[in-house]
Amino acid sequence: MTLFRVLYAPVYFLFFVAGAAMLVASGVSPFWLIGLLMVAILTSLIAERVAPFETKWNYSHGDGKRDLAHALVNEGSILILVLLLPVFAGLVPWPSVWPTSLPFWVQILLAIILLDAGISLAHFASHRVPLLWRFHAVHHSVRRIYGFNGLLKHPVHQLIEISIGTLPWLLLGIPQEIAIIGSFAVAIQLQLQHSNVDMRIGPLAYLWAVAPVHRHHHLASATEGDVNFGLFFTIWDVLLGTARFKSSDHIRAGQVGIAGRSDYPEAYLAQLAEPFRKAVPEASSSSPNMSRS
Repeated sequence: MTLFRVLYAPVYFLFFVAGAAMLVASGVSPFWLIGLLMVAILTSLIAERVAPFETKWNYSHGDGKRDLAHALVNEGSILILVLLLPVFAGLVPWPSVWPTSLPFWVQILLAIILLDAGISLAHFASHRVPLLWRFHAVHHSVRRIYGFNGLLKHPVHQLIEISIGTLPWLLLGIPQEIAIIGSFAVAIQLQLQHSNVDMRIGPLAYLWAVAPVHRHHHLASATEGDVNFGLFFTIWDVLLGTARFKSSDHIRAGQVGIAGRSDYPEAYLAQLAEPFRKAVPEASSSSPNMSRS
């Protein structure tokens, strides 16, 4: 079981991203990736029961249908945007400067790094700009953390993050197949980042923003949750001064959510409407004097 906890995160990520890359490289329809994503979600759910971090998070909180609705809308919108990428690329008034001479896997890594920088900065801004926080609060309203609800986001905030994250792709003229794989990698990473598997990643925690690192971010606290904004990598938090690397083993049921908003709606349509109704207390403080580690 210890070996499972150590190997789970890297094997899960590499297996599914490599699988996506092979499918795309073989020239099959991108819609095959939907099936692969479903297998990834099922694998995550099974692993969370094999080696759970917090057993209580494995039980439904009446949130299954809501999380499914968020996943279908948000992942569907990403697929549509990626398929429309050639149309948007046609609006760029210069030819592609994407380094297509680099090895295929290097191009995928470059795409992930560029996307990660934009999404992580948009995430950071969403905890400091009240209008953005209204929409981002939907993601922080969860009462438990498990892989599938990593896909839970308000569609407006999803559009903002993806627009900012993919702007470098668009300006550089990224090939569509690389963009598809990079987008698929986001869905895999979000499941690992919110996974309820008791994974043990050792020194990788200083580089890779998966669950043991990201749990700090979901604490229902105005200061303790103001850390670890990175999607894939922790380097952005190191540069922003928001990195926290201490153990998150103490973060358990009842400690996540939005401080002061126990009444936050849980139904899907109500969550879509909530940002337009009233302000949401900020989950984090922008004070430069907050304690970090």
